[in-house]
Amino acid sequence: MSIDERYMTMALEEARMALAKDEIPIGAVVVANGVVIGRGHNLTETLHDVTAHAEMQAITAAEEYLGGKYLDKCTLYVTVEPCVMCAGAIGWSQLGRIVYGASDPKRGYQMYAPRAFHPKAQVVSGILEEECSKLMKDFFKSKR
Repeated sequence: MSIDERYMTMALEEARMALAKDEIPIGAVVVANGVVIGRGHNLTETLHDVTAHAEMQAITAAEEYLGGKYLDKCTLYVTVEPCVMCAGAIGWSQLGRIVYGASDPKRGYQMYAPRAFHPKAQVVSGILEEECSKLMKDFFKSKR
């Protein structure tokens, strides 16, 4: 298992926590120097807050951990391609590396704001893509 797969597995654990709360199953972790410094999963229904996405939860936790707003030496692992709102937060926090599992052609940042991340940010996609995608597809299938 690669390092990216290892941390994406942790993000999937977060996504499963969201699923257990009947939230859209997206999870995220922020890593710095091999240490998870922020975790999060969708809480939009629980908190009645449209901004309570997994990435936002993980970024806020990581910034609190570090005592600052910039995460340029950190990597964000998220199970699904970030939306435009989250991409903006990722850009403002200057995350150095973004790794996501499944693409989101309908709501993902690439469709609407492909340059939202910091210009020096590295992006990796498709890590554990099938598992991340299946979790989402199964969730929405159960809602229909």
